[in-house]
Amino acid sequence: MDIYYIDGEFVTADKSTITVNDMALLRGYGVFDFMRTYGGKPFYLNGHVKRLLRSATLIGLATPWSEQEIIDITMETLARNNHEESNVRIVITGGVSPDSITPQGHPSLLVMITPLHALPPEWYTEGVKVITSHLERFIPDAKTTNYIPGIMALENARKQNAIESIYVDRNGNLLEGTTTNFYAFIDGKLVTPATGMLPGITRKVILELADTEFEVEMRDIKKDEIRLMDEAFLSASNKEIVPVTEIDCITIGDGKPGKQTLRLRELFNEFTTRYGKGE
Repeated sequence: MDIYYIDGEFVTADKSTITVNDMALLRGYGVFDFMRTYGGKPFYLNGHVKRLLRSATLIGLATPWSEQEIIDITMETLARNNHEESNVRIVITGGVSPDSITPQGHPSLLVMITPLHALPPEWYTEGVKVITSHLERFIPDAKTTNYIPGIMALENARKQNAIESIYVDRNGNLLEGTTTNFYAFIDGKLVTPATGMLPGITRKVILELADTEFEVEMRDIKKDEIRLMDEAFLSASNKEIVPVTEIDCITIGDGKPGKQTLRLRELFNEFTTRYGKGE
């Protein structure tokens, strides 16, 4: 049974509870961050905790824990579990409010450790289909628990046999997926949105690796540019780098994972292997 940290206590997953009066439940008021381990080590834990606390600040959620305290709690929770590799989810809820809408400065901290499950191998060998949705996240720099638009967009994608939906803003710019960052190779350059999306930790690593071999350009990507893309891919903590071969029924490149995307996957796999070994 997985062991969670729930507001000061370590409990088994089946015994983990928060009050039904928590603002995270009543109002969707909370933030979270998510990562996986390599060699049992949480990938860039410090960076994820920094982003978690920044998300809280952006939505006005006061947090009494220091960055180091959250790191220590997370590592202790991880040590109490025994998975070969793990998913790590850290949540800060809004806490209880007398009127159910005014924060009182007493949030709850949750750390959930679950086994890492492999995704379908054909995603990486054959590529995936995605669609677009004309949606923009509220405060895109914050990773909040309010996922209703994303859940609806992803459900629409699955109805079309796609694995992800890419948000498009009011100006026609591609932004990010419901749980992923988005990239494309256009005219030999790796391009990815500069603003309007969550700054992914995995994304930062990928861009640093890409910069050693490719010209990288952070800029607006118009939806109209889909037909100009030679390659495209998604990234996320648990998905790593997933080649995209179809967007809105438009075939990307030759309809197969591109050579440059596969090269980036190779570089990323080498990097995470070293990370897991502490090199």
